[in-house]
Amino acid sequence: MATNLYFTQGAKGEQDLYEDIVIESLKMFGQDIYYLPRDIVNEDRILGEDVPSRFNSAYKVEMYIENVEGFDGEGDLFTKFGVEIRDQATFVISKRRWNHTIKRLDNEIQAVRPHEGDLLYVPFSKKIFEIMFVEHEQPFYQLKNLPTFKLRCELFDYNDEDFDTSVVDIDQVEKKGYTANLTLADSADTGFIVGNTLTQTLSTGVIISGEIVDYNDSSNVLSVANVGADDGNFHLFTAAGIVKSEDSAEQTLTRTISAINETIAQVNAQNDFFETLTDFLDFSESNPFGDPS
Repeated sequence: MATNLYFTQGAKGEQDLYEDIVIESLKMFGQDIYYLPRDIVNEDRILGEDVPSRFNSAYKVEMYIENVEGFDGEGDLFTKFGVEIRDQATFVISKRRWNHTIKRLDNEIQAVRPHEGDLLYVPFSKKIFEIMFVEHEQPFYQLKNLPTFKLRCELFDYNDEDFDTSVVDIDQVEKKGYTANLTLADSADTGFIVGNTLTQTLSTGVIISGEIVDYNDSSNVLSVANVGADDGNFHLFTAAGIVKSEDSAEQTLTRTISAINETIAQVNAQNDFFETLTDFLDFSESNPFGDPS
């Protein structure tokens, strides 16, 4: 026997009302989250990854965090390699709000849904999460429609990606990785612009390039991140070498490096906290896993 003709489960009016209630709930109980689409620069088709990724935009949209008692995952682990933070979270976003806020004709992203590998920045905790899986069938066709996406995410591990989103708190991430602090010799050429590219040609003909992330005209110190070379190998800027960039008038600036100070973020820098503790671990027990007698 067919379903009852006098009861409909997929009426357009009911679907719209249901979606309106979902959006209103997200606006009331959700958080403002920044969505960062990943730009593929040079995909490795063998391993299926893109190490030199770029994140050039950020879109603020309301999302609901399902983890009401804290982030999921294994939490903070104290291992022999240091403290590892393995937080996980699930974010809920409305499909209609996705289409209106992110998938727009005037935006660079035209995807029909969030993509795995894209990032979410949570302002209240100042953490960046990477989307690992997008669930699009929960709730499961209650009114024969699917009004939300569920984004299952893990804490993002920075790997020298380029951030140019115009959101200061997000773009600061790349300054915490590897940066080359170049002390320049005195010259009349000043006016380096943050965000422009700095290049140096080695004696072998290899061209090193990096993004200017900071410049202090008074101290002649210029900081460069996202350093790479045109031969695909790892190279460093060399002292006494000449670097070039452009100013606001697109005129070429030429300066000589007098000193180099590299800054490398230590992945176990948080362990300094534990070195000052005397009661975190009890080392007086000679056999903690044996018979206490």
